[in-house]
Amino acid sequence: MCGRYTLMTEMSQLAEAFNLAHLRYDQSPRTNIAPTQDVPVIRMQADGRELEGYRWGLIPSWAKDPKIGFKMINARAETVASKPSFRNLMPRHRVAVIADGYYEWKKEGKEKQPFRFQLESKAPFAFAGLYDEWKSPEDGELIRSCTIITTEPNPLAAEVHDRMPVILSADALAAWLDPDVTDKEQLQQLLVPYPADQMIKYPVSKAVGKVTNSQLDLIEEVPLNSK
Repeated sequence: MCGRYTLMTEMSQLAEAFNLAHLRYDQSPRTNIAPTQDVPVIRMQADGRELEGYRWGLIPSWAKDPKIGFKMINARAETVASKPSFRNLMPRHRVAVIADGYYEWKKEGKEKQPFRFQLESKAPFAFAGLYDEWKSPEDGELIRSCTIITTEPNPLAAEVHDRMPVILSADALAAWLDPDVTDKEQLQQLLVPYPADQMIKYPVSKAVGKVTNSQLDLIEEVPLNSK
C-alpha cells in the first residue's frame, strides 16, 4: 500500500516539471502527508493541466458516510477496472497525485522500520490516481477526493513491502491524463511497477509513523534499527 509520502519541491519547480497551466493549490513543503489530508493532484482541463487540492481517501459519489474514505486511500491495479468502487472512474475520473518521495515500512520482528523511496534523480513524480465527487446530504458540501493506485513491487520495493504505488513516467502521465483515452485495457497497461534501477531507498526515523510529526528531519537518512 501507499499510506504516507512527501512533497518538498517548490511550486515553481512543480509547475515546470509537470507543465502546469493553472495553479489552484497552495503547496508548502510537507514531510509526512497522510490520508484524509488535502493533497495536490493534477487534473487535465480543456486549456491545460491544473493543480488542485483533493482529499486523500476516496469517497464514492454514492456513499452515505464520508468515513468510507479511510478505507479507500489505495486501489489495486489488478482490480481497479472491475471493482465497483472504482471501475466507473477509470474512463474519465483520472488524476495524478504529486510527490517527491514515499514511505513504506518493513517488518523486522516486532518492529517496523520505515524507508523513504525516491527517484534516483530526486525529481518530483506522479502517482496514478482516481477521483470522485461527493455531496453531503446534510449541508450540501462538495468534497473532491482521490485514491492512489498500487501495483506489485519492483525488486527494490520488494525488499521492504509487497506493494508499491504506481509511479507514472512522463509518457504514461500524458496518456493517463488524456481525456480522449478511455479504453480500460489501454489504461491498465500504464499501471506497472516503476523501474527499480531508477529509484533509491533509505531508512528514516520511526517518528514518521506518527501523523502529527512533520519536522524536516523525518526525511533524513538514519542508521538501521534507530528510533
